[in-house]
Amino acid sequence: MTSEPRAAAAPIAPKIPVTRTFHGDAFVDNYEWLREKENPKVIEHLQAENAYTDEITAGQQPLRDAIFNEIKARTVETDLSVPTRRRGWWYFTRSVEGKPYTLQCRVKAHESAELRTGWTPPVIDAAAALPDEQVLLDGNALAEGQPFFSLGGMAVNEEGTLMAYCVDNAGDERFTLYLKDLETGSLLEDKIEGVFYGLAFSPDSSTVFYTVVDETWRPHQIRAHKIGSSAAEDAVIFQEDDPGMWLGFELSPDRTKLMISSGNSEYSETSVLDLLDPQAGIQLLVPRSLRILHGLDLMPGDDARAVITHDFNAPNNMVSLAALDQLGADADPAAWMSIVEHQDTVKIEGTVLTGSHLVLSVRRDTCERVQLIELNALGTSAQLPAIEPEFEDELFTASPVFADLEAPLIRISYTADFTPARVYDLWLDDLQLELRKQSPVNDFDAANYISTRDWATAADGTKIPLTIMRRADLDASKPAPVLIYGYGSYEASMDPGFGIPRLSVLDRGVIFVIAHVRGGGELGRNWYLQGKKLHKKNTFTDFIDATRHLVDAGIADPQRIAALGGSAGGLLMGAIANMAPQLYTAIVAQVPFVDALTSILDPDLPLSALEWEEWGNPIEDKEVYDYMLSYSPYENITAQAYPKIAAVTSLNDTRVLYVEPAKWVAKLREIGTGAEPIVLKTEMDGGHGGASGRYESWKSRAWDYAFILDALGCSELK
Repeated sequence: MTSEPRAAAAPIAPKIPVTRTFHGDAFVDNYEWLREKENPKVIEHLQAENAYTDEITAGQQPLRDAIFNEIKARTVETDLSVPTRRRGWWYFTRSVEGKPYTLQCRVKAHESAELRTGWTPPVIDAAAALPDEQVLLDGNALAEGQPFFSLGGMAVNEEGTLMAYCVDNAGDERFTLYLKDLETGSLLEDKIEGVFYGLAFSPDSSTVFYTVVDETWRPHQIRAHKIGSSAAEDAVIFQEDDPGMWLGFELSPDRTKLMISSGNSEYSETSVLDLLDPQAGIQLLVPRSLRILHGLDLMPGDDARAVITHDFNAPNNMVSLAALDQLGADADPAAWMSIVEHQDTVKIEGTVLTGSHLVLSVRRDTCERVQLIELNALGTSAQLPAIEPEFEDELFTASPVFADLEAPLIRISYTADFTPARVYDLWLDDLQLELRKQSPVNDFDAANYISTRDWATAADGTKIPLTIMRRADLDASKPAPVLIYGYGSYEASMDPGFGIPRLSVLDRGVIFVIAHVRGGGELGRNWYLQGKKLHKKNTFTDFIDATRHLVDAGIADPQRIAALGGSAGGLLMGAIANMAPQLYTAIVAQVPFVDALTSILDPDLPLSALEWEEWGNPIEDKEVYDYMLSYSPYENITAQAYPKIAAVTSLNDTRVLYVEPAKWVAKLREIGTGAEPIVLKTEMDGGHGGASGRYESWKSRAWDYAFILDALGCSELK
């Protein structure tokens, strides 16, 4: 870190001890009072921490400015998405140079007797509007005068005359729902507060469906709002009372049914509501009593069957076909017809239906891929094998992002570590790929960079995949400074993907490594199971073993290694700081889950009960309590020298409360014996993703990377 006189002393949080007692263990917590968000002394302390952070890192401002300007210069700011056709309109987004938020736009589609012509998107000038182009929402206008802006969801009715959209102006992911008349451009009087993600119109456009959260920020109700009525009259059409289940919904492929799902990381339930029948009630399709994770698609038209992706005797999932009379409270997965068998080396992530094909998203060799099976003979001896489009990169991410029963194509998003995002249309009649767009990037040549796969060996012999990215002209024969990133929770995979900000790190001679540790989903369901609950420590030791491998292999300079992780990856950062602080020059923990045990022991805190399926229930199970106590970062701070640490958080974050890093930093300073600075940076008007708008996002990324690069001694471009 830039050496400047440290005139300011670090803020010292007063100790106000409270004792937490569970299972005979009494833990004295001196900093729990920082949870009192409305206490002026808490805000004063956070502001003092920000002032201290600003002073300690003031010397990094030129580097932050340089990184921000590099991100801005490489970004083609005036740009647009590939238009997507939905019910007679082409919908797309625009971004404009100098504006932080996007515009949601559409133009009328022209019908054509030639199917491909009708489904070929119009050519649009990024810098000029089309004739009759309609701006549905301008995020810049909506954000004007607001401390924060986020669009939580949008839905357009069947006729294309009404739009429902949700806005968050605090960062707490509690949205306000508005309805807009798209023919007049005016807002309806309807306004609903406290809405969560998920919006849909009824087929007759009389009703909009939405979800709300309970006091623990868990989506627990689906409500129906009759347009023109008071929100107080909105009917609850489904309520999920299990505190360990997350509720959501979507429309069926033919948009006539509401598909209702409750679930957690271990099992789920699916029900359906027929929106064409006013007398219909909620019909259970797959009960939670089966204790299977699954996804379900209803076959279109008069085909009374469902396609079900599930893990019954199939950890990596299989796909079955079931008649609707085989579903319900007495459903038996063993009786369903298998159409895609389970494989140990392929994880089936999900399916979607078109009018002619079943589209599968699968993961093989750590990478997400797209496969298709024709519907004609599905479930018969004549069923054709799955077809998979081929791409040129070895490590890539290909995902279906649009499919419709009426569409003659599916749309695929594609990216790799040094391939900017592409959009392909795959025509279903001949399975030909057509490139619609590759995101433009200024001052970038993919030939200047290399991404390779390596494998570290954990202490128990497990092979851990690593993605290693560097400049092509970097001398690989000599150890180099390394930034190693990890997550390792919730079966989330850190997939290949292009990122402009990362180039600023690589261009300063730093190797960027992603450690695909257990707890993620890169190598299938078992990879996740080996890094959760009573196996959670594998996530931490895998990361440490990966770091040591980089040193032993001559890749990393042992004196210049930084670590980065956020949210549950912030828990990882807190754990490795306690377990192997000597390995790291600096650690940046973004919105870090570092007081995990305290949070999960309180079911009234946001999402705590839902977390029991990820970490175990330490309230009822002493073994879980003892295990979590042995790794939770806050409880395991010891009198040792910690590296430079930056904890970055947001005051209004609902997912990981600001209090966790605030307490963690206070205790690190109290107990740690090292001389390196430990700083807390709190975004006072942000949420889990930090401040809003692309420019503020770039500034946040520049701050994190500047902290790391400065610590590694890599401020200058190579």
